[in-house]
Amino acid sequence: MKRLVLLSTLLAGSLLTNAQEINGGPVNVPQADVIDGVYMTEHIPTKRMIPYEFVREADVVWSHRVWRMIDMREKMNHPIYLPFDYHTPSGQYVRNTSRWSLWTIMRHHIINGDLKVFSPYNPYQFDMLDGDQFKYPIVPEAGKNYYTDSLFRDKVFYYLGKLGAQSDVPLTNEFGDPIEITLPDGTITFKYPPADTMWIDSEQIVQYRLKEDWFFDKERSVLDVRILGIAPVVYREEVSPTGGKTITGMDEKFWLYFPHCRYILANYFVYNDKNDAQWQSFDDLFWQRRFTSTIYRESNVFDREIDSYKTGIDALMESEKITEEIRNFEHDVWNF
Repeated sequence: MKRLVLLSTLLAGSLLTNAQEINGGPVNVPQADVIDGVYMTEHIPTKRMIPYEFVREADVVWSHRVWRMIDMREKMNHPIYLPFDYHTPSGQYVRNTSRWSLWTIMRHHIINGDLKVFSPYNPYQFDMLDGDQFKYPIVPEAGKNYYTDSLFRDKVFYYLGKLGAQSDVPLTNEFGDPIEITLPDGTITFKYPPADTMWIDSEQIVQYRLKEDWFFDKERSVLDVRILGIAPVVYREEVSPTGGKTITGMDEKFWLYFPHCRYILANYFVYNDKNDAQWQSFDDLFWQRRFTSTIYRESNVFDREIDSYKTGIDALMESEKITEEIRNFEHDVWNF
Protein backbone atom coordinates (compact mmCIF):
# COMPACT_ATOMS: atom_id res chain seq x y z
CA MET A 1 0.00 0.00 0.00
CA LYS A 2 2.86 2.38 0.84
CA ARG A 3 4.47 1.65 -2.52
CA LEU A 4 1.18 2.46 -4.27
CA VAL A 5 0.85 5.80 -2.46
CA LEU A 6 4.49 6.65 -3.19
CA LEU A 7 4.08 5.79 -6.88
CA SER A 8 0.92 7.90 -7.11
CA THR A 9 2.71 10.85 -5.51
CA LEU A 10 5.67 10.56 -7.88
CA LEU A 11 3.37 10.37 -10.92
CA ALA A 12 1.43 13.40 -9.72
CA GLY A 13 4.63 15.37 -9.26
CA SER A 14 5.87 14.34 -12.70
CA LEU A 15 2.55 15.31 -14.31
CA LEU A 16 2.55 18.69 -12.58
CA THR A 17 6.10 19.42 -13.76
CA ASN A 18 5.59 18.18 -17.33
CA ALA A 19 2.26 19.96 -17.83
CA GLN A 20 3.64 23.25 -16.59
CA GLU A 21 6.70 22.93 -18.83
CA ILE A 22 4.48 22.24 -21.85
CA ASN A 23 1.87 24.95 -21.55
CA GLY A 24 1.56 26.43 -18.06
CA GLY A 25 -2.21 25.87 -18.25
CA PRO A 26 -4.61 24.44 -15.68
CA VAL A 27 -4.08 20.84 -14.50
CA ASN A 28 -5.87 18.87 -11.77
CA VAL A 29 -2.67 18.32 -9.76
CA PRO A 30 -2.30 21.57 -7.80
CA GLN A 31 0.28 19.97 -5.48
CA ALA A 32 2.46 16.91 -5.81
CA ASP A 33 0.41 14.98 -3.22
CA VAL A 34 -3.04 16.35 -4.19
CA ILE A 35 -5.28 15.26 -7.09
CA ASP A 36 -8.38 17.35 -7.73
CA GLY A 37 -10.48 14.41 -8.90
CA VAL A 38 -10.66 10.63 -8.92
CA TYR A 39 -7.69 10.23 -11.25
CA MET A 40 -4.90 12.28 -12.82
CA THR A 41 -5.92 13.88 -16.13
CA GLU A 42 -2.58 13.13 -17.73
CA HIS A 43 -3.58 12.41 -21.34
CA ILE A 44 -4.27 15.92 -22.69
CA PRO A 45 -1.67 17.94 -20.68
CA THR A 46 1.18 15.66 -21.77
CA LYS A 47 0.11 14.25 -25.14
CA ARG A 48 1.99 14.92 -28.37
CA MET A 49 0.50 16.46 -31.47
CA ILE A 50 -0.55 14.05 -34.22
CA PRO A 51 1.46 15.06 -37.31
CA TYR A 52 -0.18 15.67 -40.66
CA GLU A 53 0.20 13.11 -43.41
CA PHE A 54 2.88 14.05 -45.90
CA VAL A 55 1.37 15.23 -49.21
CA ARG A 56 3.23 15.51 -52.50
CA GLU A 57 2.23 18.11 -55.07
CA ALA A 58 1.98 15.37 -57.70
CA ASP A 59 -0.63 13.52 -55.60
CA VAL A 60 -3.02 16.47 -55.27
CA VAL A 61 -5.40 16.23 -58.21
CA TRP A 62 -7.86 18.89 -56.97
CA SER A 63 -7.83 21.64 -54.35
CA HIS A 64 -9.94 24.60 -53.33
CA ARG A 65 -9.20 27.36 -50.82
CA VAL A 66 -11.92 28.82 -48.60
CA TRP A 67 -12.11 31.23 -45.69
CA ARG A 68 -14.57 30.58 -42.84
CA MET A 69 -15.88 32.56 -39.89
CA ILE A 70 -16.71 30.85 -36.58
CA ASP A 71 -19.40 32.90 -34.84
CA MET A 72 -19.03 32.92 -31.04
CA ARG A 73 -22.78 33.41 -30.62
CA GLU A 74 -23.41 29.89 -31.91
CA LYS A 75 -24.06 27.46 -29.06
CA MET A 76 -21.86 24.75 -30.59
CA ASN A 77 -18.92 27.20 -30.57
CA HIS A 78 -19.18 28.08 -26.86
CA PRO A 79 -16.41 25.61 -25.85
CA ILE A 80 -14.07 27.79 -27.94
CA TYR A 81 -15.44 31.04 -26.49
CA LEU A 82 -15.81 30.16 -22.80
CA PRO A 83 -14.83 30.52 -19.99
CA PHE A 84 -14.14 34.25 -19.99
CA ASP A 85 -10.97 35.84 -18.76
CA TYR A 86 -11.14 39.44 -17.59
CA HIS A 87 -9.26 42.32 -16.01
CA THR A 88 -10.42 43.86 -12.77
CA PRO A 89 -10.59 47.68 -12.40
CA SER A 90 -7.26 47.49 -10.57
CA GLY A 91 -5.67 45.75 -13.56
CA GLN A 92 -5.50 42.20 -12.16
CA TYR A 93 -5.80 39.49 -14.82
CA VAL A 94 -8.25 36.73 -13.83
CA ARG A 95 -8.45 33.36 -15.60
CA ASN A 96 -10.37 30.15 -15.01
CA THR A 97 -8.59 27.59 -12.84
CA SER A 98 -9.59 24.42 -14.71
CA ARG A 99 -9.65 25.35 -18.42
CA TRP A 100 -9.04 28.31 -20.72
CA SER A 101 -10.80 29.76 -23.73
CA LEU A 102 -9.03 29.85 -27.09
CA TRP A 103 -8.32 33.58 -26.73
CA THR A 104 -6.78 33.08 -23.27
CA ILE A 105 -4.45 30.43 -24.69
CA MET A 106 -3.47 32.64 -27.63
CA ARG A 107 -2.82 35.68 -25.47
CA HIS A 108 -0.79 33.70 -22.93
CA HIS A 109 1.55 32.18 -25.51
CA ILE A 110 1.91 35.34 -27.58
CA ILE A 111 3.07 37.19 -24.46
CA ASN A 112 5.44 34.32 -23.64
CA GLY A 113 6.87 34.52 -27.16
CA ASP A 114 5.77 30.99 -28.13
CA LEU A 115 3.46 32.01 -30.99
CA LYS A 116 4.46 34.12 -33.99
CA VAL A 117 1.95 36.92 -34.65
CA PHE A 118 1.35 38.01 -38.24
CA SER A 119 0.03 41.53 -38.80
CA PRO A 120 -3.26 41.67 -40.77
CA TYR A 121 -1.93 44.54 -42.86
CA ASN A 122 1.29 45.80 -44.38
CA PRO A 123 2.93 47.87 -41.61
CA TYR A 124 4.23 50.27 -44.25
CA GLN A 125 0.98 50.51 -46.22
CA PHE A 126 -2.05 50.30 -43.94
CA ASP A 127 -4.61 50.02 -46.75
CA MET A 128 -3.35 46.57 -47.80
CA LEU A 129 -5.12 43.85 -45.78
CA ASP A 130 -3.23 40.70 -46.67
CA GLY A 131 -2.27 39.35 -43.27
CA ASP A 132 -3.65 35.90 -44.06
CA GLN A 133 -0.63 35.45 -46.35
CA PHE A 134 1.64 35.43 -43.26
CA LYS A 135 4.03 38.04 -44.65
CA TYR A 136 4.46 40.41 -41.68
CA PRO A 137 5.65 38.52 -38.57
CA ILE A 138 6.02 40.19 -35.18
CA VAL A 139 8.39 38.23 -32.95
CA PRO A 140 10.58 38.99 -29.94
CA GLU A 141 14.33 38.52 -29.86
CA ALA A 142 15.50 34.96 -29.32
CA GLY A 143 14.94 33.91 -25.71
CA LYS A 144 12.87 37.00 -24.86
CA ASN A 145 9.16 37.71 -24.47
CA TYR A 146 6.64 40.51 -23.91
CA TYR A 147 8.13 41.44 -20.55
CA THR A 148 11.80 41.35 -21.50
CA ASP A 149 11.74 42.76 -25.05
CA SER A 150 10.53 46.38 -25.04
CA LEU A 151 10.46 46.67 -28.85
CA PHE A 152 8.32 43.53 -29.17
CA ARG A 153 6.08 44.77 -26.34
CA ASP A 154 5.40 48.07 -28.10
CA LYS A 155 4.57 46.35 -31.38
CA VAL A 156 2.45 43.45 -30.17
CA PHE A 157 0.40 45.43 -27.64
CA TYR A 158 -1.42 47.08 -30.54
CA TYR A 159 -2.90 43.66 -31.38
CA LEU A 160 -3.70 42.64 -27.80
CA GLY A 161 -5.21 45.86 -26.45
CA LYS A 162 -5.13 49.63 -26.57
CA LEU A 163 -4.44 52.66 -24.41
CA GLY A 164 -7.39 54.45 -22.83
CA ALA A 165 -8.14 58.16 -22.97
CA GLN A 166 -5.46 60.49 -21.65
CA SER A 167 -6.36 62.15 -18.35
CA ASP A 168 -6.78 65.94 -18.44
CA VAL A 169 -5.73 66.30 -14.79
CA PRO A 170 -1.96 66.88 -14.52
CA LEU A 171 0.24 65.27 -11.90
CA THR A 172 1.16 67.45 -8.93
CA ASN A 173 4.29 67.77 -6.80
CA GLU A 174 4.51 67.56 -3.01
CA PHE A 175 3.18 71.11 -2.73
CA GLY A 176 0.10 70.41 -4.85
CA ASP A 177 1.34 72.39 -7.87
CA PRO A 178 1.09 70.89 -11.41
CA ILE A 179 4.35 69.35 -12.62
CA GLU A 180 5.71 71.17 -15.67
CA ILE A 181 7.90 69.66 -18.40
CA THR A 182 9.77 71.41 -21.22
CA LEU A 183 9.42 69.93 -24.70
CA PRO A 184 12.38 69.87 -27.18
CA ASP A 185 10.97 72.94 -28.99
CA GLY A 186 10.94 74.93 -25.74
CA THR A 187 7.19 74.67 -25.16
CA ILE A 188 6.19 74.23 -21.53
CA THR A 189 3.37 71.80 -20.75
CA PHE A 190 2.16 69.73 -17.84
CA LYS A 191 2.98 66.13 -16.96
CA TYR A 192 -0.06 63.83 -17.03
CA PRO A 193 -0.50 60.31 -15.64
CA PRO A 194 -0.02 57.50 -18.16
CA ALA A 195 -3.13 56.35 -20.02
CA ASP A 196 -4.86 53.24 -18.72
CA THR A 197 -4.00 49.95 -20.41
CA MET A 198 -7.14 48.34 -21.87
CA TRP A 199 -6.53 44.68 -22.76
CA ILE A 200 -8.77 42.70 -25.08
CA ASP A 201 -10.61 40.10 -23.00
CA SER A 202 -12.10 36.86 -24.31
CA GLU A 203 -15.65 38.24 -24.11
CA GLN A 204 -14.78 40.81 -26.80
CA ILE A 205 -13.87 38.16 -29.39
CA VAL A 206 -16.92 37.86 -31.66
CA GLN A 207 -15.49 35.60 -34.38
CA TYR A 208 -12.54 33.49 -35.38
CA ARG A 209 -11.66 33.35 -39.05
CA LEU A 210 -10.04 30.33 -40.65
CA LYS A 211 -8.09 29.99 -43.86
CA GLU A 212 -8.13 26.42 -45.11
CA ASP A 213 -7.41 24.26 -48.16
CA TRP A 214 -9.59 21.35 -49.26
CA PHE A 215 -7.78 18.87 -51.51
CA PHE A 216 -8.05 15.37 -52.91
CA ASP A 217 -5.00 13.19 -52.31
CA LYS A 218 -4.90 10.36 -54.84
CA GLU A 219 -2.12 8.61 -52.88
CA ARG A 220 -4.47 8.03 -49.94
CA SER A 221 -7.69 8.34 -51.99
CA VAL A 222 -9.21 10.84 -49.56
CA LEU A 223 -10.67 14.33 -49.64
CA ASP A 224 -8.79 16.13 -46.87
CA VAL A 225 -8.68 19.61 -45.35
CA ARG A 226 -5.88 21.58 -43.73
CA ILE A 227 -6.42 24.70 -41.66
CA LEU A 228 -3.64 27.14 -42.56
CA GLY A 229 -4.40 30.16 -40.40
CA ILE A 230 -6.67 31.48 -37.67
CA ALA A 231 -7.52 35.08 -36.75
CA PRO A 232 -9.50 36.50 -33.80
CA VAL A 233 -12.03 39.21 -34.71
CA VAL A 234 -13.46 42.04 -32.58
CA TYR A 235 -15.98 44.78 -33.21
CA ARG A 236 -14.68 48.07 -34.60
CA GLU A 237 -16.14 50.82 -32.41
CA GLU A 238 -16.32 54.60 -32.61
CA VAL A 239 -16.77 56.65 -29.45
CA SER A 240 -19.00 59.71 -29.70
CA PRO A 241 -18.26 62.98 -27.83
CA THR A 242 -20.94 62.01 -25.30
CA GLY A 243 -19.18 58.72 -24.54
CA GLY A 244 -21.51 56.44 -26.49
CA LYS A 245 -20.12 53.64 -28.65
CA THR A 246 -21.18 52.77 -32.19
CA ILE A 247 -20.20 49.52 -33.94
CA THR A 248 -18.94 50.34 -37.43
CA GLY A 249 -17.57 46.96 -38.52
CA MET A 250 -15.20 44.17 -37.56
CA ASP A 251 -11.42 44.02 -37.26
CA GLU A 252 -9.10 41.06 -37.66
CA LYS A 253 -6.62 41.60 -34.84
CA PHE A 254 -3.88 39.34 -36.23
CA TRP A 255 -3.26 35.99 -37.93
CA LEU A 256 -1.57 32.91 -36.51
CA TYR A 257 -0.12 30.10 -38.61
CA PHE A 258 -2.26 27.17 -37.51
CA PRO A 259 0.38 24.39 -37.79
CA HIS A 260 2.41 26.36 -35.23
CA CYS A 261 -0.62 26.62 -32.94
CA ARG A 262 -1.24 22.86 -32.97
CA TYR A 263 1.81 22.17 -30.79
CA ILE A 264 0.20 24.30 -28.08
CA LEU A 265 -3.51 23.57 -28.62
CA ALA A 266 -2.90 19.82 -28.26
CA ASN A 267 -2.30 20.29 -24.52
CA TYR A 268 -5.33 22.37 -23.51
CA PHE A 269 -8.72 21.03 -22.50
CA VAL A 270 -12.01 21.68 -24.31
CA TYR A 271 -15.20 21.29 -22.28
CA ASN A 272 -17.55 18.40 -23.09
CA ASP A 273 -21.05 19.00 -21.74
CA LYS A 274 -21.96 15.32 -22.20
CA ASN A 275 -19.15 13.69 -20.25
CA ASP A 276 -16.54 15.18 -17.91
CA ALA A 277 -14.38 12.06 -18.39
CA GLN A 278 -14.04 12.69 -22.13
CA TRP A 279 -12.64 16.18 -22.42
CA GLN A 280 -10.57 16.61 -25.56
CA SER A 281 -7.97 19.13 -26.66
CA PHE A 282 -8.43 22.19 -28.85
CA ASP A 283 -6.40 20.42 -31.51
CA ASP A 284 -8.90 17.53 -31.41
CA LEU A 285 -11.76 20.01 -31.76
CA PHE A 286 -10.39 21.51 -34.97
CA TRP A 287 -9.21 18.13 -36.31
CA GLN A 288 -12.70 16.64 -35.84
CA ARG A 289 -14.44 19.82 -37.09
CA ARG A 290 -16.50 20.15 -33.91
CA PHE A 291 -17.59 23.73 -34.62
CA THR A 292 -20.09 25.52 -36.82
CA SER A 293 -18.89 28.00 -39.41
CA THR A 294 -19.88 29.94 -42.50
CA ILE A 295 -17.78 30.39 -45.62
CA TYR A 296 -17.31 34.10 -46.34
CA ARG A 297 -14.80 33.81 -49.17
CA GLU A 298 -13.46 31.29 -51.68
CA SER A 299 -10.67 31.39 -54.21
CA ASN A 300 -12.15 33.05 -57.30
CA VAL A 301 -11.12 35.02 -60.35
CA PHE A 302 -12.41 38.30 -58.85
CA ASP A 303 -10.53 37.73 -55.56
CA ARG A 304 -13.54 39.02 -53.64
CA GLU A 305 -15.61 38.07 -50.60
CA ILE A 306 -19.18 36.83 -50.75
CA ASP A 307 -20.62 39.94 -49.10
CA SER A 308 -19.35 42.04 -52.01
CA TYR A 309 -21.98 40.53 -54.33
CA LYS A 310 -24.48 38.83 -51.98
CA THR A 311 -26.19 40.11 -48.83
CA GLY A 312 -28.36 38.70 -46.06
CA ILE A 313 -29.91 35.30 -46.70
CA ASP A 314 -28.46 35.26 -50.22
CA ALA A 315 -24.94 35.35 -48.76
CA LEU A 316 -25.75 32.39 -46.48
CA MET A 317 -27.17 30.48 -49.44
CA GLU A 318 -24.00 31.20 -51.43
CA SER A 319 -21.92 29.85 -48.55
CA GLU A 320 -24.01 26.67 -48.47
CA LYS A 321 -23.62 26.36 -52.23
CA ILE A 322 -19.82 26.39 -51.94
CA THR A 323 -19.97 23.78 -49.17
CA GLU A 324 -22.27 21.60 -51.27
CA GLU A 325 -19.91 21.81 -54.26
CA ILE A 326 -17.08 20.44 -52.11
CA ARG A 327 -19.30 17.60 -50.89
CA ASN A 328 -20.47 16.83 -54.41
CA PHE A 329 -16.87 16.57 -55.60
CA GLU A 330 -16.13 13.93 -52.98
CA HIS A 331 -19.34 12.10 -53.85
CA ASP A 332 -18.59 12.17 -57.59
CA VAL A 333 -15.14 10.70 -57.02
CA TRP A 334 -16.71 7.51 -55.64
CA ASN A 335 -19.74 7.45 -57.96
CA PHE A 336 -18.98 4.75 -60.52
